Amino acid sequence: MNIQQLEYIVAVDRLKNFTRAADACFVTQATLSAMVKKLEEELGLLIFDRKSNPPVTTDAGKQIVEDARNVLAHLRVLNDRVKEMHGKIGGTIRIGIIPTIANSLLPRILRGLMEAYPDLELDVSERTTSNIIRSLREGAIDAGILATPLPGENIDKRVLYYEALMVYGDSGLNKKYLLPEDVRNQQVWLLEEGHCLREQFINLCSLKKKQNTPKNLKLEASSFETLLNLVDEFGGLTLIPELFYQSLPIARKEKVIFFADPMPVREVSMVYARPFAKMRTVDAISGFIEHLIAKDLMAASYKANNMLVAKL
Repeated sequence: MNIQQLEYIVAVDRLKNFTRAADACFVTQATLSAMVKKLEEELGLLIFDRKSNPPVTTDAGKQIVEDARNVLAHLRVLNDRVKEMHGKIGGTIRIGIIPTIANSLLPRILRGLMEAYPDLELDVSERTTSNIIRSLREGAIDAGILATPLPGENIDKRVLYYEALMVYGDSGLNKKYLLPEDVRNQQVWLLEEGHCLREQFINLCSLKKKQNTPKNLKLEASSFETLLNLVDEFGGLTLIPELFYQSLPIARKEKVIFFADPMPVREVSMVYARPFAKMRTVDAISGFIEHLIAKDLMAASYKANNMLVAKL
């Protein structure tokens, strides 16, 4: 048994395909298949049922794969600790980030992170909140950036910043500041299912799952840009976070309405799962983001009792 074989079975289990697993491991399919078969022979059990398409991980194989994930995760931690003993932030850190944060945050931080930590390889992917939590527990990623607090989830986090939530569109109320209940009976455009900001908007304003959009149109957007274009065309309102607001042209900023105190905010955190977290690297990246982002947000001038953290 060797490390490569463990990497191969984890890849096959994750990708449900020997060819894609081989590509992910940078070997030929013949090499990967032979090494997996050799491991099965050594263990005296089948890890994968190859008669199924896609291949299915057997009951015994599921435990072997889980143990392999743990071994590989601990190996990564060991390698990182060696680098830390030499005073370096290096190696690879795999970060999952939800799309409604990624679109505004990543362009602001990536170049600076790469310059600050040239020995660190950033492996960043957009994922849903549920996918991030599952991937953390499986050791498939090292950390996630998402909206918190997470109901019912016992997971470690470090809050990065609080960003104001605001409304884009015309409420017709001729008010400088809105209350959440002012939105309730408006035509509201929501992100598609699976986006945490959708649930935050619904909970914040006590919205119905289906709002007063055109009766013969069913549409759920996957980006803020689409939502803003829909509002411009059909009217109504949508919710946007502060970092996205900062990137808007002046003409669109003029269509944004702020909420009255207490100001609704989105809590954005880096989450990680012990014992697999690369804590020194997580701390370094978290501190970098806090220092770069938090000071320029409205919440920096607010006291805690003047903010309302939106719930998921």
